[in-house]
Amino acid sequence: MWPDRRLCDLLQIETPIIQAPMAGSVTPELASAVSNAGALGSLGCGVSSVAEIREAVDALKHGTNRPFNLNFFISEAPETEEKVLQDTRERLQPWYEKLGLGETPNTLPALGPGFDEDRLELILQLKPAVVSFHFGYPDRAAISALKDAGIKMLSSATSVSEARALEAAGMDAIIAQGWEAGGHRGSHKPTAPADAVGTLALTPQIADAVAVPVIAAGGVADGRGIAAAFALGAAGVQIGTGFLSCPEASTDDARRALIRNATDTDTMVTDAVSGRSCRAKRSRYAEEMERHRQPLPAFPQMYELSYPIVQAADDEEASFHLYGQAARLNRELPAAELVAVLAQEAHDIFSRLGSVS
Repeated sequence: MWPDRRLCDLLQIETPIIQAPMAGSVTPELASAVSNAGALGSLGCGVSSVAEIREAVDALKHGTNRPFNLNFFISEAPETEEKVLQDTRERLQPWYEKLGLGETPNTLPALGPGFDEDRLELILQLKPAVVSFHFGYPDRAAISALKDAGIKMLSSATSVSEARALEAAGMDAIIAQGWEAGGHRGSHKPTAPADAVGTLALTPQIADAVAVPVIAAGGVADGRGIAAAFALGAAGVQIGTGFLSCPEASTDDARRALIRNATDTDTMVTDAVSGRSCRAKRSRYAEEMERHRQPLPAFPQMYELSYPIVQAADDEEASFHLYGQAARLNRELPAAELVAVLAQEAHDIFSRLGSVS
């Protein structure tokens, strides 16, 4: 039924839809429901401890015996220059004073890398069918170990050059993440918020550049987007925002309400909260920071300075609600029903287009 079955065959799934990991929003219940529906459920592990990951995977395995994906961040231990820290503190102090927060923090937490030996060892113990990466790919030894364990690997690319690097490193499929996507941009090196390519332009160029299956991500919200992705050369899609309205997701009430009333211009890309470019709900804080750009503390250390503002301000002033440009197309359906609707919509379009002479 699908025009290109390479992703289905690779991941041993029936429907070539990957539910995006979305750390902090995806629950084991959501991921297992998606997997049980024949697509690929995912858990975002980028901000979780080894113990938290193990607990979540235990719950996920209790809910499904089908393939699922664990996602990790590829990031070095952050280092922020003292001048950058002090300049940022000075810039944010008026916000702290306005919100009654006192002085901005004068130190940043020491953090480890996003993917390390402990997490690799955990993956090899848990043996998920699929592991995916954001912000790059692991070192050669880790990739070899994962391949030897029979685990399929995916990673995000935001440019053709990144896609070629992922294929050369040994990734089994590549996620072409376009400008429209909600959440953090998966670029292998930090990029300015405006430095990006849309899904419509990115997907066919990556499909032409690599031999492995390509997964279109960003702005895909219904059967029309899925059919378009296949027309562009993709063998599947990754959908994040569309699953945020499912009852199984841990989406907070404020973000659910925003998505329910979303418009196509609600969001913007900013690095003012996390230190890396990320699509989130538009706010005065983010707009002010973008009007005058300057170096910020490294990801994820920037949270230490920005999150007190986000937590104290109202959503119009400062917030970090992550969702993509197609949010107004969301349906509030259980995850299994949403997968079925998306697949049927795509099949209907394929049938209709196939009948045109």
